[in-house]
Amino acid sequence: MKKALKIVGFIILTIIILLIVAPFVFESQLKDLVKKTMNDNLNAQVDFEDIDLSMFRSFPQATLVIENLSIINNAPFEGDTLALGEEVTLEMSVKELFKSSDEPKKIDQLKLNNAYVNIKVDSLGNANYDIAIEDTTTSTGESKPFSLDLKHYEINNSRVKYEDKTSKVSLDVENLNHEGTGDFSLDQSELDTYSEALVSLDYDGVNYLNQNSVILDAVFQMDLENMKYTFLENEAKINQLPLTFDGYVQVNDYNTEMDLSFKTPSSDFKNFLAVIPEIYAKNIENVDTNGDFVVNGRIFGKADDIYIPKMDIKITSENASFKYPELPKSVQDINLDMEVLNDTGIAEETYININNATFRIDEDRFTANGNISNITENMLIDLALKGTVNLANISQAYPLEMEQNLNGILTADVKTSFDMNSIEKEQYQNVKSSGTASIKNFKYSSPEIPNEVKISNADMSFNQGNVSVPNLKMTTGKTDLTASGSLQNLIGFLFTDQLLKGKFNVQSDTFSVNDFMVAETEEITTTGEDGKEKTVAKTTGKEAVKVPSFLDMELSFNANTVLYDNLELKNAKGVLIIRDETARLQDISTNIFNGSIGLNGLVSTKNPTPVFEMDLNLNSLDISSSFNGLELMQNLAPLARAVEGKLQSTINLKGNLNEDLTPQLSSLVGNALAELLTAEINPEKAALLSQLDSQLNFINFEDIDLSKLKTKLTFNDGMVQIAPMNFNIKGIDFQVSGSHGFDMNMNYNLKLDVPAKYLGSQVSSTLGKLSGESIENTTVELPIGITGTFQSPQIKLDMQQAVNNLTQKVVAQQKKNLENKAVDAINDILQGKRDPNKPFNKNDSTSVKTDSTTAKAPVTKRDSINQSQQKQVQDAAKNILGGILKNTKKKTDTTKQN
Repeated sequence: MKKALKIVGFIILTIIILLIVAPFVFESQLKDLVKKTMNDNLNAQVDFEDIDLSMFRSFPQATLVIENLSIINNAPFEGDTLALGEEVTLEMSVKELFKSSDEPKKIDQLKLNNAYVNIKVDSLGNANYDIAIEDTTTSTGESKPFSLDLKHYEINNSRVKYEDKTSKVSLDVENLNHEGTGDFSLDQSELDTYSEALVSLDYDGVNYLNQNSVILDAVFQMDLENMKYTFLENEAKINQLPLTFDGYVQVNDYNTEMDLSFKTPSSDFKNFLAVIPEIYAKNIENVDTNGDFVVNGRIFGKADDIYIPKMDIKITSENASFKYPELPKSVQDINLDMEVLNDTGIAEETYININNATFRIDEDRFTANGNISNITENMLIDLALKGTVNLANISQAYPLEMEQNLNGILTADVKTSFDMNSIEKEQYQNVKSSGTASIKNFKYSSPEIPNEVKISNADMSFNQGNVSVPNLKMTTGKTDLTASGSLQNLIGFLFTDQLLKGKFNVQSDTFSVNDFMVAETEEITTTGEDGKEKTVAKTTGKEAVKVPSFLDMELSFNANTVLYDNLELKNAKGVLIIRDETARLQDISTNIFNGSIGLNGLVSTKNPTPVFEMDLNLNSLDISSSFNGLELMQNLAPLARAVEGKLQSTINLKGNLNEDLTPQLSSLVGNALAELLTAEINPEKAALLSQLDSQLNFINFEDIDLSKLKTKLTFNDGMVQIAPMNFNIKGIDFQVSGSHGFDMNMNYNLKLDVPAKYLGSQVSSTLGKLSGESIENTTVELPIGITGTFQSPQIKLDMQQAVNNLTQKVVAQQKKNLENKAVDAINDILQGKRDPNKPFNKNDSTSVKTDSTTAKAPVTKRDSINQSQQKQVQDAAKNILGGILKNTKKKTDTTKQN
């Protein structure tokens, strides 16, 4: 007995050791085999990160796990991803591992987790999933090493995208979970399946399903020999609408044949609410309903490259109603009679008839009817709408989750007929519309706008493709608007992605730009108490103005008052054209700062950084008011704070804007021509002028009149350059040139030519003695350098240059005087009025010694002034200039002159 136990124990131990060792023995072989088999059978680039073989995971089956599988297409979809799989699990009998590489291996179970399948069909009909190599045998005629003998398969948490450019169909299946259990080794068997997913469907650019929940629990009869699948027991749910199916689908070599009928298993009106996405329909099991809702239909025929299956689908409801228990109102008198038909199998001959659609909330009734045909080609739409709806009643009867509250009375009696090609090509003459619509006492609020919008009245009249709006009255915040005009393409805007085009005349008593400034938000992801992440919008503290991207509008406006930031503009009028996220201003005029402004330009918010271009004409603006109100003025002309008077200017500038549409000063580029119409200076208001006033004792800045002064400015890279500017103030010539930055640093040169008569009697006497005559027309040139900032200026006189300038003037005058005396002496000798032998004295015009024949010696003596005399002049010049620039203010003495 003990011996038997030992043998059994040894066998068990051997089996365990084999199970542990087997993965290491077979894993490398399987990895090469799997990769070789896939690449031999598929015309694509197949790769995976790793492969894992386990004997214990699903014992007695062996489990093969392929990690991070990727299949990348070759031409004509070269480089496109066909499939990605985080984990592919294959289960097979252990004995399959002991077969040679040439023997087929049967796979019993397949699982695909976290996969992404991207199926494409191009405009030529090429499919990227058509990658199987047709030859399925080896060179010896034997089968390839893998074969499927599935009993069970699963696809978990995966996504399948399908885009067919030939049929213009786009299908996106997300959160796909699908499993099937059957026996694929038999020609005839049953397949038990369960599927759930979120399905989105677009056809020819039109969205028909948007993440609609679809569930199918079905048993199929499989005829693998004929590729025919017949519905047995089944139930499907689209959102929460239950449907049952009968019929079959058969896949042939060149087409797919089907005959499927479906219907709602009951006629309860809750079936209608179930069609609505669950996020909107909410808890329909608690809703009280009356009446019926029935969907039944049949899809049958063949589907190939030319034909689609025929269809006959009917949706009906009679005298139905529903009421949510938590809401005060109910929706009653609901009648529906709709059908989707295709009798020929030709896609473009599918049409939808809306024979009747009505409902009532309280006393408000609304009806609609019409038909939609030629769906796949040039869709034809014929609709009629009539009724009155109190918008506030909608949210009291139906559980809408809205960030804004709707109210107001909408009345419509409109008929329209058009084809989509005409809409897309903007051929509105082909649109046949008639009728009227109006909305009264409409209020709209949303986090996207700072104030509630109130429309007291808006009338619309439909005529062909145009909608005229004879009267619209709106208020929001401080803003009031009265408008009239027309919309050229309301239908195109509603049914396609066209811009809303129109032309309006707008009147406003007060228009506040701040009413349209939206607080910016940013998305922040946080983790809640339940451990789940959620994304919330949080304000950034900034406000932005955006030019709407969906508008193509021309507005002729007239506003009594426009409020922008801290500015108040009066009598604003002109034309505003909104197009391509750009607002163009044409012939705008407004009154501000006791003057007027005319402007043309644009503002664009199309790019992340808004930009602008402006041509401004400033006429008779009050300098003090404009300086205090405009940051631009404060940076272009900082000294304007000390000036009282009127300004006239033309300014051309462009640059970037902040999010609130104020200029980014460092980005400005442009120029300005300015003229002071009237101007008086108060030096105490500007540190620079105050310092100049205290240091130049011959000028009283308070008495200066700068009227008619003109200047030219250019600005770029945050710098303002002033062209050399010459002007004369009470006989004093000024020249100013240089530049300053928007950071208030400056570098200016100031040159003054000061007449000697303004320097006082003492200075005039000194200059007279040096020059030897009256200095009535003599000027003193003072070059001054100005640096630092406007708040803390640094004023520096170029003393040496000033001394040199004054010395040269005095020396030149002395030489001229000496030459004049010598000439007079020679004339006296020639006329016999003077003794030629009397010595010449430079201070005596009657004495000069000269040779009567040559007269050369006296000329030589007059050509120079000795060094002591020139030094005397320089010293005197320094004393004079020192007196001019002494720190103590001294009133100019103009009463005493030598």
